[in-house]
Amino acid sequence: MKKFFDDIKKDMKFKSAGPGKKLTEDTGHKPDVVQSSSSAKQNHDHAPSEGAKRAGAAALARIEQKQRPKVHTSQDAIRNQVKKELEAEAAAEAEKEKAATAEGTKGLEKNLACLSVSGVYFTCPLTGATLTKSQREVHIKEAIFMRFEEDAVEASVMMIHTFNKDGDKVKTAVDIISKYVENICKNPTEEKYRKIKVSNKVFKEKVHPVEGSREFLQALGFISVMLPVEDQEDEEFLVLPEQSPDDLELMKERRDRLQRGQPVRAQLDRQPIAFRPSPNAQRFELPSEFYNLTAEELKREQQLRSDTIEKNAMLRTKAMREKEEQRERRKYNYTLLRVRLPDGNLLQGTFYAWDRLHTLFEFVRESLVDGWQPFELIAPGGQKLQESEEVSLVECNLVPAALLTFTWDAIVQADIAAAGGKSSTLLKPELLETIQMLS
Repeated sequence: MKKFFDDIKKDMKFKSAGPGKKLTEDTGHKPDVVQSSSSAKQNHDHAPSEGAKRAGAAALARIEQKQRPKVHTSQDAIRNQVKKELEAEAAAEAEKEKAATAEGTKGLEKNLACLSVSGVYFTCPLTGATLTKSQREVHIKEAIFMRFEEDAVEASVMMIHTFNKDGDKVKTAVDIISKYVENICKNPTEEKYRKIKVSNKVFKEKVHPVEGSREFLQALGFISVMLPVEDQEDEEFLVLPEQSPDDLELMKERRDRLQRGQPVRAQLDRQPIAFRPSPNAQRFELPSEFYNLTAEELKREQQLRSDTIEKNAMLRTKAMREKEEQRERRKYNYTLLRVRLPDGNLLQGTFYAWDRLHTLFEFVRESLVDGWQPFELIAPGGQKLQESEEVSLVECNLVPAALLTFTWDAIVQADIAAAGGKSSTLLKPELLETIQMLS
């Protein structure tokens, strides 16, 4: 009976396969089976012709079109039971897939929730907006363009120093423009110094390709004019009207602003946050933005860093340290640091891997109520960090994440205690107002 039951299941699965499959009917025909080579050869000798096959198919189609009376048999009952079981199996499989999808989504949400920090963010120095890494460049460009309404000189200086990545080309263009200004100021009445031929080789190759250079000249007062050239068609010139002595002084000041210009760069948002005392202080789950490694490389690197190695920077030359920093920068972009305070609370912040130690000390100092008091930071392994040392966080083995210990200077604290003074809180109120539990 079990064999018969299984055969019925197979039969119904064949039927549910849809068009293009050879299905058996209720007339008792069994599905085709794979024959042995000998029997297949014998059957081939008596195989029906193509015409007979087509005729048989047509007859079968006519039979199928006729409505046959439904006779309930034990075989029908078995078929119905099998059908119900197959439908139940399909429903169970669908429910299983649905549950797996939901679990995957839940797992993703759980992974995101377990991250020590949601990501790496930046602050636009012009607007104060918080940005992701992918938003930085576009947002800063838009902010600079908006500055043209307020100060065209400032905006064009920002363009020149921010939009162009080749520093040497920027310097060359700035030097040439400065020379234009110098010649005009020395010879204010001579028209030739106040005319720049756009097709001039130097201007065309050294100044025009630098974004913002033309905008700066226009901010100085140059206007575009088509002028006749001997034996040629009119050409474009940038022409500056004759300037008054006050205008010339203002032009010099604007030239100085151009020379002092710096790129506008989004600043790393350190995302300072305070946590209550937690046994999970040394657990870090970092997002992918922190790494510039593949998953396999990251796994090997973390294994190598499982044992803390104290490095002696004094035994290496400056060139050796810089070379090592460059190598490490290719592995890690950022680091997440936590500082355990004397009251057990934790202070967390995000840093560049190549930030210097004084950046870390300044971050901690700005987070304290009594930041003026001297303090010490102890790295994993007991290494006492020295703020005065010009070494990077990666050189101190504080990348990609680390837990440090904060201690007040013992001598100063003794003096404060002797005077009867002691601060009741360590962190600033704005951090304590948003203090969280570390999951």
